[in-house]
Amino acid sequence: MTNQARLEPAQEFGPAQGPLGGGVLAWLWPALAPLGAGLLLLAAGADWRVMLAGLVLHVSVTLLLAHQWRSRAARFGLASQVTLARSGLVAVLAAALLQPALYQELGWWLAGLALAALVLDGVDGWLARRFDEASDFGARFDMEVDAALILVLCLGLMAAGKAGAWVLAIGLMRYAFVAAAQVRPWLAAPLPPSFRRKLVCVWQVAALLICLTPVIGPALATPILASAMALLVWSFWLDLAWLKQNAASHLSRLENDS
Repeated sequence: MTNQARLEPAQEFGPAQGPLGGGVLAWLWPALAPLGAGLLLLAAGADWRVMLAGLVLHVSVTLLLAHQWRSRAARFGLASQVTLARSGLVAVLAAALLQPALYQELGWWLAGLALAALVLDGVDGWLARRFDEASDFGARFDMEVDAALILVLCLGLMAAGKAGAWVLAIGLMRYAFVAAAQVRPWLAAPLPPSFRRKLVCVWQVAALLICLTPVIGPALATPILASAMALLVWSFWLDLAWLKQNAASHLSRLENDS
């Protein structure tokens, strides 16, 4: 297939012309995800404040994202709209922490919402490639939603009594890495694409949501979560080694840019 042929779908359905590629509707329809998730939990016995908090979180993220998007020339593409809907599911899962008992009583429902967020993670990536919407901004947004989902699920497992505080290391490691990059600029260098990194991220989320289901007790959850933790440490170690090896060239580029 030639490059011209590969570009034809993007020319027909690209971010400037694609379905829901811009306008108010592109920012509004993703709210259906947290609204539906909130109503589901409400019907299952959650407090109405959980639904309200989830919607408030989603609206806050939407407004912040819209503010950041104003500086971009591209329209708010379909891939990013799906990512925003996915972040709405994460917002509801976070809001459920206001009623910690939900993570014990509604384990299947919450695991289902986490699974939907995981599936949509693959959908938004496919859409970005299909409609030629891939961008650094969209990738960063997707990564932040992944990180938030992992941290929320770690807190949920603590609330369910299935793991101790040590499980937070899974959710906080990426934020610790970002904080360290403020002190060591070479840590902020862009990493090359890695299937290994994506696979480890998927297993993290999968392990967390598996442990969230009622059939998994604390005794079985511990080795499953430990495997996710071990793979995460290994993956970070490989990335750190690569960054350290290429630190000199990255710092040189920063000096040239300044």
